[in-house]
Amino acid sequence: MPYSKVRLASAAFAGAILVFLSACGGGSRKSSSTAVTNTLAVVVNAGPTGNYANGLFATVTVCAPGTSNCQAINGVLVDTGSFGLRILSSALNASLASALSTETIGSGSDLVECAQFSDGITWGPVKTADIKLGGETAASLPVQVVGDPSFAAVPAGCTSAGAPEDTLQKLGTNGILGIGSFVQDCPACGPETTSNPGFYYACTGSSCAVTTAGLAQQVANPTAFFPTDNNGLIVELPAATSSAVSLSGSVIFGIGTENNNSLGSAQVFTLDPQTGNFSTTFMNHTYMNSSFLDSGSNAYFFLSSSVTGFPTCSDASGFYCPASFARLSATNTGANNASSSISFAIDNADTLFSSAANAVFPTLGGPFAGTFDWGLPFFYGRNVYVAIAGRSTPGGTGPYWAY
Repeated sequence: MPYSKVRLASAAFAGAILVFLSACGGGSRKSSSTAVTNTLAVVVNAGPTGNYANGLFATVTVCAPGTSNCQAINGVLVDTGSFGLRILSSALNASLASALSTETIGSGSDLVECAQFSDGITWGPVKTADIKLGGETAASLPVQVVGDPSFAAVPAGCTSAGAPEDTLQKLGTNGILGIGSFVQDCPACGPETTSNPGFYYACTGSSCAVTTAGLAQQVANPTAFFPTDNNGLIVELPAATSSAVSLSGSVIFGIGTENNNSLGSAQVFTLDPQTGNFSTTFMNHTYMNSSFLDSGSNAYFFLSSSVTGFPTCSDASGFYCPASFARLSATNTGANNASSSISFAIDNADTLFSSAANAVFPTLGGPFAGTFDWGLPFFYGRNVYVAIAGRSTPGGTGPYWAY
């Protein structure tokens, strides 16, 4: 069957000037007598469309702020490569959709976002909602509602960045839960910056123009706004030695804030504050500050077929189809000069996809020039820590990844 290809990280932080919020505390440890509620169940499966490869999904509860008007939305992609919650309009019931108010900007124009991913854009208004993840709640947070019919006209400036992914079949998921290392999704869009990348628009009716947006109005990472356990998180998935139908795991919120989220012996790799990336050296090529750990990408993506010698698959799926199983290695290096060698393998995607029942593929890879994207297969069998920028943790102040 055809498999959805990829969800790559938003480019919001390229060249950004980062400004960190100090609200919501610093993630101090709770009393050991307090019930631990900082766990979100996640699963790798074929997703709500039934054809997603290596998709990490969770159920997210969205509420009208301060009310019991809530909806549990399943099949939401968990993405450490982006920041903030994006929900398809079609996934919301009528009661909740009508209760979520659209943020306004300037003289009362609606604030709408054009979030840019490498495989397309999500267009939709910024609305305010309470977000519940496991036992944690982020109150009155800006979220994006994708494909809202009241904002059907997508500006040419937005579509020039990619094709709209505004339906379940196009997006492959009911939403994207961005829980990466930063608080907002576009600090470079703030009014104090001079190089606005055009993520936010002020719309009056069908007339929309690029606008700046203050940090408080931007779509934001829910983890950073929990009352506690807000300094980062851990993605915990068991090992996958071969293809499988599904794989269950957890996202644990906080780093060193509870008995279940100790940093332990994990190695810390600090990130470049401008790009939010670290460096990877592979095949004598160094991706300097342009490599990332991205649970929202469904394969290892690196170089191109002309460099690796791996042909792409004949069905135009966008994955590698090497003639034989390939064992590879690469070295990751953080801004703190911490480094480690990673062994991984790439198999023929056509062979992997021959079993229609499977959705877990630990050896799936594909071409992508300019970055090294450690997608979801990297997370299998590892506890991957994501520390939020400006927040104190036992491993130092974020942003960093650790594993």
